[in-house]
Amino acid sequence: MSPYALSMLMSSLAVGTVITMSSHHWFLAWMGLEINTLAIIPLMTKMHHPRAAESATKYFLTQATASALILFSTTINAWMTGEWTIVNMTNHTPTVILTLALAIKLGIAPFHLWLPDVLQGLNMLTCLILSTWQKLAPMALMMLTSHQLSANLLIAMALMSTIIGGWGGLNQTQMRKIMAYSSIAHLGWMILVISFAPSLALLNLLIYLVLTSSMFLMLMTLNSTNTNKLSISWLKTPTLAASMMITLMALGGLPPTSGFLPKWLILQEMTKQHLGALSAMMAMSALLSLFFYIRLSYTISMTSPPNISNSSLTWRKKKNLTYVIPTLIVMSATMMPITPTLLLLN
Repeated sequence: MSPYALSMLMSSLAVGTVITMSSHHWFLAWMGLEINTLAIIPLMTKMHHPRAAESATKYFLTQATASALILFSTTINAWMTGEWTIVNMTNHTPTVILTLALAIKLGIAPFHLWLPDVLQGLNMLTCLILSTWQKLAPMALMMLTSHQLSANLLIAMALMSTIIGGWGGLNQTQMRKIMAYSSIAHLGWMILVISFAPSLALLNLLIYLVLTSSMFLMLMTLNSTNTNKLSISWLKTPTLAASMMITLMALGGLPPTSGFLPKWLILQEMTKQHLGALSAMMAMSALLSLFFYIRLSYTISMTSPPNISNSSLTWRKKKNLTYVIPTLIVMSATMMPITPTLLLLN
């Protein structure tokens, strides 16, 4: 792809997200979402492969359906209230339709089936953009309307997302599908608490962005697309393979990594809301995700592939590691000490 076309598409992605996040009018927010969707389609199809074309088609149809539902719900709301402002969603019917539309855009269960298939057909860089940057605009709209959305509907979708995200990743060997189910499970934790404490949902989103970006960048550096390739990563770059284990533990939510921080605070908030049974179910569903993260760590550290040569080390290509990956790895592992500060701010 031409550098000029690539820069134009990346600029359109940024502009679309900024328009949606800074708008107060529903039509302007919808326009930003459309710019975002149309800008990423050429990035998906630049690989010139039937799987890439299939992924782009599935993504376009799903996002077009969600955008139509958003426009439909906001039009009904404007017809009932006479206003197009985002924060004024007072009627039940358009609020429910909007919740379902944003769930489709984000890939929250039970509207999650498009996400693993779409990610599997793309290259790692586009998967990174789709799993991180493309979540910002719909999540911003969900946070702006969080005080008006149906809490019971969000809780039901959150519990379903964490269970399906953990269950679906158990038998996967492709890293892109595993990261897709990981994304579904993390989104479940975000929308669980968004009605009660939007600041915690924002914290969870930021830590999710750091962990997912770190994981995808390491997979791109090691060129690992499945668990078989992952098992020889310690022969290529031992330091990066060890760092990947820390990031996987953070994604699973094990202390003292950064991934434990949002889960701890969210469960604490749920118990304050007298939702102890729901907190217990969410904690148990997190164990499903933790299992396949530990399985990946075992694959990286404790398995050795068949080796026909006498040397135990493979030929190592020189990796041009930037400062981005080490910074993200450090943030993945060392954000727990800021917990008292966050509790004071909250």
